[in-house]
Amino acid sequence: MIDESLEKVQSRIDSVSHDQSVQLIAVSKTRNAVELQLAVDAGQQHFGENYLQEALEKIDTLQGQDLIWHFIGPIQSNKTSKIAEHFDWVHSVERVKIAKRLSDQRSESLYDLNILLQVNIDQEATKSGFLLEEIEEIVPQIENLPNISLRGFMCIPSQAHPAQSFSKMANLLAKYPKMDTLSMGMSQDLELAVQNGATFVRIGTDIFGKRDYK
Repeated sequence: MIDESLEKVQSRIDSVSHDQSVQLIAVSKTRNAVELQLAVDAGQQHFGENYLQEALEKIDTLQGQDLIWHFIGPIQSNKTSKIAEHFDWVHSVERVKIAKRLSDQRSESLYDLNILLQVNIDQEATKSGFLLEEIEEIVPQIENLPNISLRGFMCIPSQAHPAQSFSKMANLLAKYPKMDTLSMGMSQDLELAVQNGATFVRIGTDIFGKRDYK
């Protein structure tokens, strides 16, 4: 049951010694609105989506329930307008161009769109994101753009040494006292992430079960 799974994940978060507030994001890609509604009924408010069109359908179906939507997937330039219009957070900004498009396309009638810079913290060829040495140059280009708020960083850690990846992310955030958010940690490594300062953990499988991509 989804409600029981949410309780178990929250217990895992609570079992780790930490000072920061940690928010659970239910990663709901490939899940239908009925499954999401069960999570909402159990008290879940934050949902993470990777695929824009699929997400927009669920956002429309579940509107009016004060949910907070996070876009956590790769961003194509032709998708930024809809992302800027419908989401509360974007975790996967990996190009200055994307940040500028989100800034230009976020309506001034809405509150600022919260964004995170995706960091390729271990310089892995198979992963996207800014390199660590690029961040100092990139942040000033983005933090003063209108209609968006640069809140922190996101990473997908090395499978070989996730604790080291998370520690490096914590050190990065510490350099920017105006920022307050680290999005890191999934089903298999959330305890390590929380220990190292994660404020968002992105959990899918341990809430909804294994995905069927057929």
